[in-house]
Amino acid sequence: MAEADLAVVVVTYNALPWLEPCLASVESYETVVVDHGSSDGSVELVRGRFPEVRVVEQENRGLAAGWNRGLAESSGEYVLVLNADAWLLGDGLDTLARLLDERPRAALVGPRVLNQDGTLQRSVRGFPTLWRLATEYLFLRKLAPRSRLLNGFYAGGFDHDLACEVEWVMGSCLLVRREALRRIGSFDEDFFLFSEETDWCFRAREAGWQIWFDPGAECVHVGGASHGGRMFRENVRSHLRFLAKHRGLAYAERGRRLLAVSLRLRGVLFRGERGVQYREVGAWLAARSVPELLER
Repeated sequence: MAEADLAVVVVTYNALPWLEPCLASVESYETVVVDHGSSDGSVELVRGRFPEVRVVEQENRGLAAGWNRGLAESSGEYVLVLNADAWLLGDGLDTLARLLDERPRAALVGPRVLNQDGTLQRSVRGFPTLWRLATEYLFLRKLAPRSRLLNGFYAGGFDHDLACEVEWVMGSCLLVRREALRRIGSFDEDFFLFSEETDWCFRAREAGWQIWFDPGAECVHVGGASHGGRMFRENVRSHLRFLAKHRGLAYAERGRRLLAVSLRLRGVLFRGERGVQYREVGAWLAARSVPELLER
């Protein structure tokens, strides 16, 4: 894949501390930054430090909406969707492109993701089910973190040193084949934040495409830099949206009850701000039906 056929999309919302290394890591490629109303000088930095980058400003309708706008504004046949708090190392983008070149049924590929200190950030996941949510929210995965049975949500035991097909990978850094986007459709903008990549990977696999992980490419991901963990309720809502969309409303209602009980239990076990958060979201889940919870 020629360099001219590669493009990069970055969605920003007050991620100024990380934006410069992010854009510097892809500086030689066509890049579109979609800004969702940053007030920290992000737009000014991009226009001053990276004048060749195209900046699109729009209201914040969620991450999927930002990705879709960037995809529409870019021209590459392979498009890197890159978090504003993430940056590729070395020739990581070329490495990811080679995998898509070699595997025409691969809809997207994600790299090995590292924390800032160089330790592994486990980025391969399993699609949400009632059992997998139970193992996560009831801490069952702590009993056997490398077990696929008790830790399927986090792909327990997955070897992050092996290039292989997976269920889905975290959306901090994804190289997407535009032809797959044409056939499968864009990212679902009903997912405001979290699970938009989960949903797209699920649809891709259902349509016969493959999702790949390639540790030959690496990126650093700060994680939670723009929301600082304040979006826990939205994360829970995204689980229910995924379940309702792909497994049915009745299944999602069972998921709602499971999550409500789990979070109330966590609220008893944890003190301080974390415990308050669990209790508040647990009460929110218990007081509403899934259709009500999915309204924003």
